[in-house]
Amino acid sequence: MPLTTVAEGRVYDWSHAVGRNAARGPGFNYVQSMCLAKDGILFATNRGNENNFGMHVNKVRIGGPGEEEHLADFCEYGEGDGKCIWPFGVAVDGNDHVYVSDDWQNTISVFDSSGNFQRKWGKTGSGDGELMHPAGLAVEKNGNIIVVDSGNNRLQVFTPDGRFVGKCGHGGSGDGEFNQPWGITLDKEGNIYVADWKNHRVQKLSPEGKFLMKFGQYGSVEEPEGSYPVTTFGPYVMSGSETAGYPKPGMLNHPTDVAVDPDGDIYVTDWGNHRVCVFDSEGNPICNLIGDAQVLSKWGQQTVDANPDMAKARRRVRSLEPQYRLCFPTSVEFDPATDSVIVADSQRNRLQIYKKVRDYSDFQANL
Repeated sequence: MPLTTVAEGRVYDWSHAVGRNAARGPGFNYVQSMCLAKDGILFATNRGNENNFGMHVNKVRIGGPGEEEHLADFCEYGEGDGKCIWPFGVAVDGNDHVYVSDDWQNTISVFDSSGNFQRKWGKTGSGDGELMHPAGLAVEKNGNIIVVDSGNNRLQVFTPDGRFVGKCGHGGSGDGEFNQPWGITLDKEGNIYVADWKNHRVQKLSPEGKFLMKFGQYGSVEEPEGSYPVTTFGPYVMSGSETAGYPKPGMLNHPTDVAVDPDGDIYVTDWGNHRVCVFDSEGNPICNLIGDAQVLSKWGQQTVDANPDMAKARRRVRSLEPQYRLCFPTSVEFDPATDSVIVADSQRNRLQIYKKVRDYSDFQANL
């Protein structure tokens, strides 16, 4: 079970996991989306349903293996200012303001970096500036906020105080059309990438919202009992049964989020296929990351150490390999400061982190 993925001139090393199941405090509760701030800080929206305590945003410092630190919980369950019912998207602007979309109340709440409520805006509807199930959020260089207005199958742009600026897209499957879009990101040129969830694809738009490119089509994984796909697909090698009904490279099953690294490589959380698909800048598939958490996170290990029965149960199972794997990943971020791919492994209540390795070389073993 390799921890290193080598494909098409790229190398991804699994680094570590962060998190455990926790309605409050150190851990996550069904992560919905996340965003990176300065100095290794990450904000994540949680949508667990443990008496609604799982509904909140948490602030953590990632660090290296074993260095994760829980800093705060905020935007907890409720209908008043600073509260949320169904938190969804999260984004941070250049002034360290945190924006959180509420899928239920059709609002955007704004907090400072410590989680103190500042203001909120948003109104239910389908007109200009109105929202229906807002999802992913992205901040443009000028400070404006792009909202994935999922229920209205479009993107809308607002100023930081909620004034409507513009929109693009509508329902459909054609170029520039959407069917329940979810996650969003911007590349260094300001181009917009949208995970077009129900159309099983990613669309790339210009900063002005004009269609540029699309990639991905529907394909689902049908795993034979007792076999698991390997991480590496270059040149599309399989483990277990090689005719097990795996989708062809580049196929997607309800993609939820997208990230772009400084090299132009694109990362897509392939939610229904339990993996992250990596594409080049032209939308050609490179490899898949399926989860390699052979080592528990610091918080996860603390939980096992505190529960002898849990430790015994882990020693009795035939294989821990299913636990290593991603299960319905919902969000992905690329941290250029550390060359890290950060994946929200929602059903495992953790993050899995890979390093994009520069100047990778192997010793020559045939001398």
